[in-house]
Amino acid sequence: MGTPEGHNTTLYGPVELERVLDVMSAALASRLQGLARVSLVGVRRRGAPLADSLHARLRKQLPQADLERIDLSIKRYADDLKLLFPQTQLTEQPEHAGIDLSGRVVVLVDDVLYGGFSLNKAVQYLLGKGVKTIITAVLVDRVCALLPIHADVSGLKLQVAPGNIVECHVPPFEPLFQIVLVQPRTC
Repeated sequence: MGTPEGHNTTLYGPVELERVLDVMSAALASRLQGLARVSLVGVRRRGAPLADSLHARLRKQLPQADLERIDLSIKRYADDLKLLFPQTQLTEQPEHAGIDLSGRVVVLVDDVLYGGFSLNKAVQYLLGKGVKTIITAVLVDRVCALLPIHADVSGLKLQVAPGNIVECHVPPFEPLFQIVLVQPRTC
């Protein structure tokens, strides 16, 4: 993920991030207490395994709730945050074509809230599936969204210089669960 020409700094490692996920799941559990039908929706790629981790924790904290797991395939940026598509792309999975989420509370999970484009695309899609209540949860909020999108639950808020990249390394996509600050070399 990072560039060899720049400077990479590990900000958080696996032990700290497991604690961050514990705090996030506790915050979500308090918001979801008493609700019967909840869907955790992970934004692929790295939002999906984070949603899996939160789902496992919430099953213990909310044993009476019907906790469903879904993933959405959304793409705008490459891993190094280079723009791939001028408009955020959502590819609907065939099994989601007829899905009805009416009456369910959705927890939308992503790794980083940067511009807000991925979460906005997901929110628009989910509203079309009948969802009335959406709670957003991100591991890292860069606190610089360009769209009127916010994180209801954020594990960390990291304000870094505009040219820097916050990389979330999330297994199975990377071997080690960590957050790395990439400071590209300037010419």
